[in-house]
Amino acid sequence: MEGDGVPWGSEPVSGPGPGPGGGGGGMVRELCRGFGRYRRYLGRLRQNLRETQKFFRDIKCSHNHSCPSSPPGGGWAELGPAGDVAETGLPAGQLSCISFPPKEEKYLQKIVDCLPCILILGQDCSVKCQLLNLLLGVQVLPTTKLGSEGSCKLRRLRFTHGTQTRVSLALPGQYELVHTLVAHQGNWETIPEEDLEVQEDSEDAAHVLAELEVTMHHALLQEVDIVVAPCQGLRPTVDVLGDLANDFLPVITYALHKDELSERDEQELQEIRKYFSFPVFFFKVPKLGSEIMDSTRRTETERSPLYRQLIDLGYLSSSHWNCGAPSQDTKAQSVLVEQSDKLRHLSTFSYQVLQTRLVDAAKALNLVHCHCLDIFINQAFDMQRDLQITPKRLEYTRKKENELYESLMNIANRKQEEMKDMIVETLNTMKEELLDDATNMEFKDVIVPENGEPVGTREIKCCIRQIQELIISRLNQAVANKLISSVDYLRESFVGTLERCLQSLEKSQDVSVHITSNYLKQILNAAYHVEVTFHSGSSVTRTLWEQIKQIIQRITWVSPPVITLEWKRKVAQEAIESLSASKLAKSICSQFRTRLNSSHEAFAASLRQLEAGHSGRLEKTEDLWLKVRKDHAPRLARLSLESRSLQDVLLHRKPKLGQELGRGQYGVVYLCDNWGGHFPCALKSVVPPDEKHWNDLALEFHYMRSLPKHERLVDLHGSVIDYNYGGGSSIAVLLIMERLHRDLYTGLKAGLTLEPRLQIALDVVEGIRFLHSQGLVHRDIKLKNVLLDKQNRAKITDLGFCKPEAMMSGSIVGTPIHMAPELFTGARPERLSVFDEECWQLMEACWDGDPSKRPLLGIVQPMLQGIMDRLCKSNSEQPNRGLDDST
Repeated sequence: MEGDGVPWGSEPVSGPGPGPGGGGGGMVRELCRGFGRYRRYLGRLRQNLRETQKFFRDIKCSHNHSCPSSPPGGGWAELGPAGDVAETGLPAGQLSCISFPPKEEKYLQKIVDCLPCILILGQDCSVKCQLLNLLLGVQVLPTTKLGSEGSCKLRRLRFTHGTQTRVSLALPGQYELVHTLVAHQGNWETIPEEDLEVQEDSEDAAHVLAELEVTMHHALLQEVDIVVAPCQGLRPTVDVLGDLANDFLPVITYALHKDELSERDEQELQEIRKYFSFPVFFFKVPKLGSEIMDSTRRTETERSPLYRQLIDLGYLSSSHWNCGAPSQDTKAQSVLVEQSDKLRHLSTFSYQVLQTRLVDAAKALNLVHCHCLDIFINQAFDMQRDLQITPKRLEYTRKKENELYESLMNIANRKQEEMKDMIVETLNTMKEELLDDATNMEFKDVIVPENGEPVGTREIKCCIRQIQELIISRLNQAVANKLISSVDYLRESFVGTLERCLQSLEKSQDVSVHITSNYLKQILNAAYHVEVTFHSGSSVTRTLWEQIKQIIQRITWVSPPVITLEWKRKVAQEAIESLSASKLAKSICSQFRTRLNSSHEAFAASLRQLEAGHSGRLEKTEDLWLKVRKDHAPRLARLSLESRSLQDVLLHRKPKLGQELGRGQYGVVYLCDNWGGHFPCALKSVVPPDEKHWNDLALEFHYMRSLPKHERLVDLHGSVIDYNYGGGSSIAVLLIMERLHRDLYTGLKAGLTLEPRLQIALDVVEGIRFLHSQGLVHRDIKLKNVLLDKQNRAKITDLGFCKPEAMMSGSIVGTPIHMAPELFTGARPERLSVFDEECWQLMEACWDGDPSKRPLLGIVQPMLQGIMDRLCKSNSEQPNRGLDDST
């Protein structure tokens, strides 16, 4: 409901500055500028968060149904490097498990959803109203008519922006109450006291809890709401702050008008500090009617009782003197302002509170980006390795199994005569022992009469069978022990490597196809467990049983036999003598070959099945690898660049462009005197012409920021995205880097002697080796990308083409004149007189057209060092001579 009277009195507020601008118009402008800047940066953070959430949703949707099977589960816990990657690579379907960490997402969502507000607390309600009037610069609230502190019932007040003046009662965050206010009944200069306070006779709970909402057209309220806390007796401050912090980012001010805090004030502040970590802007409000400047100004060496009390409460630090201005630290800290003319410092304090919130949020979001980006790069490596290694493993498995099969077949063909002789020898050696064992054996499940009575045919057959089993089992063991040495070396040669290779191939497939290993085991068992086993279907068993039957027939038809020691010995002797060593050897080798052939054919068939399964999987893996390399990683890298640049601009502001130092295809390099505590700096402004260059730049930035500092690499201090570059005509990325003296091209033109040239070469090799140790390939080493300090020590810069090998597309990149020899043929520098034989041989080796024949940098570095030690030592004994520019 709208007030009917004149909205605000025309009298200026007594205090810091006249007119509707209040606090001096400058203070309001500064506050508006600070809160407006926060809204702009919060909008960028919100946009980045939305795009990040969409990115994770797209990842989940695009890979839920199109990727190879992945293990169950998912979420942030699975994002770390996989333990099994060394064998099979991370399953491509694992990308579907990448999701926004719930805790971080909830935290960031709350940040972007919560707008800031100024919360006014104070020693009493009168001084809170006075501070509100000072902030707005107009007399909005009465400061003398409010009841005493004991009887005050000031309700919560909210001041918001509106085109018209309006006063109403509303439940916070819910709905407006239909209630007739005094302000609606006529003209007023300040909001009537009856509307500000909760009436004692009010029985309506909603009316007691309601806040008075005041809308007015004011510059400050366009940027931020202002909330005046209710009277302590009506509702505890910690409850008010708790409700507010759920939906807003409070910038807390605490109005003071006494020289010391009361016991109740201290208790209130202790409660706030116990439950919240917000800094507080303590401001001593001038007495009504006083001049702008406080007459009680203290010198900087004095500390007021208020200051000492706030130190004891933990709000202020005794390490620095708080004279009214907030600390220059980026982290917001509580501050005490006791001079009324310094209310303007609230703008600095507010900015620090808002800045801290945004920096923490941008940092948290960037950590999510960088963590996932590292996972994508690692997975790209794993997938590329899988694409390269799996076909080689399949071919290796096929080759080694063939070698194993052929070796075993050769043994079977070669060993038949040896087996025959071995069986004869074994039988002759063991004959007496076997006869004795058979004579003394006790039959199972056969009752042998002790009085020498004959037994039936069934018992005779059972006894003869047990004697036969004794002979065969003993012969089996003896023959096996002698044969095992012939094939044991094959197990040592093939089992470990081949089985591990198969396990790695089968691990990424479904459990149901783990049959190739089983067939391999059958082959290996045929080699290792070579046994003289006579199963019921074997020819050896049939032959033996024919002979046993003849023995039984001869024995049983002569007379009903009596089982005696002599009878058992005779049965055993006839069974041994009836065995044919040649037939047994032939049968053993035949069985061995049959088992090998069967297992070999089954193995080949199952390997083809395994290969077909991998073929389909590798096609999907390659598609996913391309998506990671060309879409997912660059897209996430750009979000990471934006979140990190937001963090940098919040902490250090936008850098100022100085003198132009150089110009390239897509940007300009400027001098930058000071940024982020670094000076002097070089600023590289890049205006990417299209999405591809944006992505390349974002990945370059990620690689550079991920690298540990190294003395042979130019240090990257930070980045800022300038959305108004060139007068708003384009968007540029400003990369702030270490400033060096000159590049190598300029240094050579100016003239360098042999020793610094060799030292520069060593520095470049050291830098490249460090990049390689971090899994990166520079791909554009040239004179302009080697910078020199004033001592001519070199550092590598411009990682624009620098990528992990797994993220490379295979396309030719770089600057043509400096490209690798295999990319262009026929180009070789001429040999100059200054190059001795060792130096020239090293140069030729490094230029070899076949990359595999070039020496590794770990070999080049000590060779260069040796050349430098030798040449420079010899040159130091002669007059110093330089090299011309063509060298």
